[in-house]
Amino acid sequence: MDDIFHVVSRYTRAQAMADGVLVDVSEVGREAGFKLPLALTQAAWNECVAWTEPDECRGAVGQSESGRLWDVVWMAAHAARLHRESGRDRATFSVLRVPRGGRRMERVALYVHIGGGDAGEPVATVLLEGES
Repeated sequence: MDDIFHVVSRYTRAQAMADGVLVDVSEVGREAGFKLPLALTQAAWNECVAWTEPDECRGAVGQSESGRLWDVVWMAAHAARLHRESGRDRATFSVLRVPRGGRRMERVALYVHIGGGDAGEPVATVLLEGES
């Protein structure tokens, strides 16, 4: 029987990283205990990690991009460890962060998804709740 399904195009994880759709944070992930390559979606990065000097000047002190990244990656690693034996491919978690342009902490819902990379190898991705 002929294969009736043909792949017209495929958008790879490597292409998504090159395009900025995914942000590779594997190095920080390893420091937090991830054994898999780790990336954040651009939306998760913008919402929970991105921080500039002008943001600091607006009055939200005690924030830095490296600190915010560590918070997200550490909580993702903790959630992944807790759900390791669940058999599910995702674990939900949340972080408290000061929104850009704000001064008070707010909770943001995220999840870490464990799936197949470009060659089928296991990879982890952090997404905002509601992203796919």
